[in-house]
Amino acid sequence: MAIVNEKTGPYPAEPASQPLDQPMLIAGVAMFDTVVIIGAALLAAGLLAPAVAAPMPSPLLLGIAMSAAVMFALQRVWAYTVASLTNLIRQAARLIAGVLGVFGALVVVIYLAGIEELVPRRFVFVWLSLTLAILLVSRVLIAWRIARWNAEGRLTRRAVIVGGGRPSDELIRQLRRSKSAGIKVCGVFDDRAKDRSADPVDRYRVLGTFEELADFCRAEAIDLIIVTLPPAAEERILHLMKKLWVLPIDVRISAHQSKLRLRPRAYTYIGDVPFLAVFDKPLSDWGWALKEIEDRVIAVAALVLLSPVMLAVACAVKLTSKGPVFFKQKRHGFNNQLVEVYKFRSMFTELSDADAVKLVSNGDPRVTPVGRFIRKTSLDELPQLFNVLKGELSLVGPRPHAAQAKAGTRIYNEVVEGYYARHRMKPGMTGLAQIHGWRGETDTEEKLQRRVELDIQYIDNWSIWMDLYILAMTPLSLLNAENAY
Repeated sequence: MAIVNEKTGPYPAEPASQPLDQPMLIAGVAMFDTVVIIGAALLAAGLLAPAVAAPMPSPLLLGIAMSAAVMFALQRVWAYTVASLTNLIRQAARLIAGVLGVFGALVVVIYLAGIEELVPRRFVFVWLSLTLAILLVSRVLIAWRIARWNAEGRLTRRAVIVGGGRPSDELIRQLRRSKSAGIKVCGVFDDRAKDRSADPVDRYRVLGTFEELADFCRAEAIDLIIVTLPPAAEERILHLMKKLWVLPIDVRISAHQSKLRLRPRAYTYIGDVPFLAVFDKPLSDWGWALKEIEDRVIAVAALVLLSPVMLAVACAVKLTSKGPVFFKQKRHGFNNQLVEVYKFRSMFTELSDADAVKLVSNGDPRVTPVGRFIRKTSLDELPQLFNVLKGELSLVGPRPHAAQAKAGTRIYNEVVEGYYARHRMKPGMTGLAQIHGWRGETDTEEKLQRRVELDIQYIDNWSIWMDLYILAMTPLSLLNAENAY
């Protein structure tokens, strides 16, 4: 990508070496662990079935419960971090401790409950042995693969420096000396004249001004923004923060030259370089992994359970109006990226509005008779479960809006300041706004404002329990179809 700056001309960013998404890596490891524990339970039950007289409880349910407990235990001992996964000895020790601890607790529960005949110790021992053997072998392969990725620079955090001159130059040198920093500086952004800010800074060229920073970060998958502006530049920092808070990126202010001395816990560190945390990504690596697992597991279960309903809706759509069963629409997704969202078609094909220039209103003649029913009941949204499996949507999150959607006569981002902050997390099939009755038409700016406020509240206070609560309340919220057309 090239950013054109009138002062400096077009400067390309450092070429990306296909960086890997660390949260997705951790989510993949955690999901693999889940599959191994459940699969080991089923295999152990199958191997011992001829030798067990009494019928055992469902090994599938036991496997699901134990996999959740093991994942929680491993997360508590920091086994799900890139640093831990890279260190084979540390990872093996934490894995053995976590798995033995959970299975030991299971043995105690079986003994206290007096159900040793239903869940034999032989079964637990075989299950434990299979689980540990497979997970330990997998950790050897994972550690080897991560070491390769680290050597290729694919697991380093991509960072940009904001502010040029001597402070940035010294910071870059200090980060380079800190061998554990684990970041890759992609360039510098500065809006001062050349006589006040040298170009290049160290060996990094000035890629653009503050106005160009947000677009660059979205396009180049930047993980970290480091601000080196002096505290005296208060107005410039405030102006910059207003632009950066809408991004799903960690923002840090360099403290390596600050004369202000705070308590050690006030600082965060990259290597041994101190920083002040300003903004954090809404989800930590583990939070992201947990949400990915939640999405995939529940989406698969929902597709299996709701497949008869989806088949019935598909037949009704096809048999009552001409055109395809599904309708695809470009909507804003995570970090403002456009995603193609699937729905059951609810409009007459020749009247469809792929850009949502005009939102559907009460009694809209473009909507088919079947479309009115599936829109009121939100059955038209069920194909978005495939978007969830593809990783484009989440089950719970801010609803994805069409790129040209309007509240009244103005496009959404013109109505609400900081509107794009709702894109700091993946959009969802349902959300906090929807269970509070804010679904359907946004014919006024007040309706959109209220939705965005609830979206931001969800992002700032996310927890897995909030997701489960929203999922449980969604069917009840569908009973209120007052604004759904």
